[in-house]
Amino acid sequence: MRLSPHTRLRRLCLALPEAHEVEAWGEPTYRVRNKIFAMQASADTHHGGGRPAVWLKCLAVNQQLLLREDPARYFFPPYVGASGWIGIHLDAAPDWKSVAELVRDAWRLAAPKRLVARFDPEQ
Repeated sequence: MRLSPHTRLRRLCLALPEAHEVEAWGEPTYRVRNKIFAMQASADTHHGGGRPAVWLKCLAVNQQLLLREDPARYFFPPYVGASGWIGIHLDAAPDWKSVAELVRDAWRLAAPKRLVARFDPEQ
């Protein structure tokens, strides 16, 4: 059975150390020690703009690279885009390997340094 994009996203997020899910603004958010690193954006809310998506914490420089690399896939999310977050549309066969890497990067930005060091000894 094929998983929905949001089910797959949820599994990626919750597989990370100390990650947990909290509903906020009518959508699931994924947090580490209560700091948000990912937010689901449903197609039927203004968060998704008619398409299922995820908003991920990222560095502003990476946000700009992704937006230039593939503007059909990546977008500047409302509210948090100015803080460096990136939006990823999940409806057109996303590259799940890239999504997983970006989810891990988002988690690293939100997690405490000691937790990141235990998860990623080379960091």
